[in-house]
Amino acid sequence: MTVQAQNIDAITAGAMPHEEPELTDGFHLVIDALKLNGIETIYNVPGIPITDLGRLAQAEGLRVISFRHEQNAGNAAAIAGFLTKKPGICLTVSAPGFLNGLTALANATTNCFPMILISGSSEREIVDLQQGDYEEMDQLAIAKPLCKAAFRVLHAADIGIGVARAIRAAVSGRPGGVYLDLPAKLFSQVIDADLGARSLVKVIDAAPAQLPAPAAIARALDVLRSAERPLIILGKGAAYAQADEAVRALVEESGIPYVPMSMAKGLLPDTHPLSAGAARSTALKDSDVVLLVGARLNWLLSHGKGKTWGEPGSKRFIQIDIEPREMDSNVEIVAPVVGDIGSCVEALLDGIRKDWKGAPSNWLETLRGKREANIAKMAPKLMKNSSPMCFHSALGALRTVIKERPDAILVNEGANTLDLARGIIDMYQPRKRLDVGTWGVMGIGMGFAVAAAVETGKPVLAVEGDSAFGFSGMEVETICRYELPVCIVIFNNNGIYRGTDTDPTGRDPGTTVFVKNSRYDKMMEAFGGVGVNVTTPDELKRAVDEAMNSGKPTLINAEIDPAAGSESGNIGSLNPQSTLKKK
Repeated sequence: MTVQAQNIDAITAGAMPHEEPELTDGFHLVIDALKLNGIETIYNVPGIPITDLGRLAQAEGLRVISFRHEQNAGNAAAIAGFLTKKPGICLTVSAPGFLNGLTALANATTNCFPMILISGSSEREIVDLQQGDYEEMDQLAIAKPLCKAAFRVLHAADIGIGVARAIRAAVSGRPGGVYLDLPAKLFSQVIDADLGARSLVKVIDAAPAQLPAPAAIARALDVLRSAERPLIILGKGAAYAQADEAVRALVEESGIPYVPMSMAKGLLPDTHPLSAGAARSTALKDSDVVLLVGARLNWLLSHGKGKTWGEPGSKRFIQIDIEPREMDSNVEIVAPVVGDIGSCVEALLDGIRKDWKGAPSNWLETLRGKREANIAKMAPKLMKNSSPMCFHSALGALRTVIKERPDAILVNEGANTLDLARGIIDMYQPRKRLDVGTWGVMGIGMGFAVAAAVETGKPVLAVEGDSAFGFSGMEVETICRYELPVCIVIFNNNGIYRGTDTDPTGRDPGTTVFVKNSRYDKMMEAFGGVGVNVTTPDELKRAVDEAMNSGKPTLINAEIDPAAGSESGNIGSLNPQSTLKKK
């Protein structure tokens, strides 16, 4: 061997082997983008093409809660957004799974809950030519009309910006639902890890404060000062804002009575001396100036007109909302205040603290008298210990539970079960009551219960009509699987509204009737949870206390008189009925 050859061999032997660049892929970039932006939990239903995304997310430290149906996972993500002010994440498979999640996404948008629905999808080139791919569907086009924003990411290097845009869209301004479309090919795309890290975006000030115009505040204060019978209505937007101390100060320092919408209950305790919730009809009808704080004049408030609101033209409305287009949506808003609720309320407080005389005492006395009369009238119904139970006696027992456990979270849905619970069960802390919201849809119960337990760590009491429970009831297995501190109470009156309907032909059960004397508690036992059947309010109270003390997943089948309940609950007027008879 020549010296030159020996030298070459020596150089080669001592040389470092060639290093391959570190790589990353679409799966990991999605996870890294979520983690970078403080996302800690994903609610999902596994399947093609996102199964491994869930597995890898769990391995990377994210909590991944797997459901039995995408709509329930979506509802969980939506209420997680309401509770945390961060977008809840729902992850679904393509086409049918996406469509299942879309109901929850649309509901989140309507209710102004920040949520991101992330769905895998079929390949664009096949979808666009309609060549029949696996679960082929143009998901982006379908989602767009039903949410606040919709985005599709085609390249791994764009995942960071896509996630950032979705987060900002979900929480900025009026919060809402956002759809993020991730085609299957995206997940396996591989790029340089350093390039991938640099492509990620940490969203800065995703929901910046929007200060109200000084002139708008001055106008609102002038209108308030002129009021003889002022009223504040607190909506769930006020609860979402988490400006709790400012809202309390506005009520207490102004001395203006308030009516909370259902998910705003607890911003101030329902037992507060200025609460007019138990005198709601009188407060709405007889007030002359109404300040709306995070509440909309939609169907839940009779659109701000009609007999609910007294004589036509007898009201002047002040409205605080972050969305300018909300103003004048049904009636004239004489003093629109556009901005985020915290900033607007603080600005009003500054003016009130300067020269405020308070609400007229005769108005306060009128509402106080009406409230006390209504409470006294209701008391005997709540105290009955009859068997079978009626809605009032059963809710009377649960009212005491929440009074004794004010930090528990109440989830509530149904027809009569929902309507009556809103008025009977007092709330004492903010964001502790979660219900069907603006659309009044059934099926939110188990998704909301799971997310409430996961996001807060607090015990959850889910009070369900037997019909409402049926929309998401299989998620009791999810509750048992994750050993969540959820106690479900089903008001079982054998049917929708009532369990007494019949088929005039005698052929089938009535259209609103379920299997008589069903034992929903046995479902819970099948999955290792605790099942209890109760027939009296005393039994119900003891069973709920035991469940809440133990923290074990529990389902209580509360037997309600099948004849109890009214058609469509409190919104029977919205249910058209035929007056014709077949000749």
